[in-house]
Amino acid sequence: MKLARHRKIIELVNERVIETQEELAEQLKQSGYNVTQATVSRDIRELKLTKITDNSGKQRYGVVQNKSTDMNEKYIRILKDGFMSMDMAMNILVIKTVSGMAMAVAAALDAMQWSEIVGSIAGDDTIMCAVRSVDETLIVMEKIKKIVDSRTGEK
Repeated sequence: MKLARHRKIIELVNERVIETQEELAEQLKQSGYNVTQATVSRDIRELKLTKITDNSGKQRYGVVQNKSTDMNEKYIRILKDGFMSMDMAMNILVIKTVSGMAMAVAAALDAMQWSEIVGSIAGDDTIMCAVRSVDETLIVMEKIKKIVDSRTGEK
């Protein structure tokens, strides 16, 4: 029921100008959902709805999508789970992964769009990253170290 109500709320705020919790509660009631103001307030918080200014200058509820944060968390998790070790040869960074994880880790690194990395090639358990310079290779190594050290609380 809650999932269906949340879907309806997203549908409503995307299709209509809803300025208050009371208006949202009324719209939900008209759609067959018996809700209280407290339930609507909780739903707004859980869905991370926020007040946005529309084209006419009115404040209304809207869905702010932060997919990049969610995706970055997924990429970081893949990097943490697959990483074994790394070494550099000038501006080439060689990353060893758990067997079978190299392609996933390389894809995660590419998706994070670090400006220092030009591109990656992955095998089964090894990735070769072309980095723009030796100095930037050290920067990438430090970024990766910070991410993987956080998996066990090391520093």
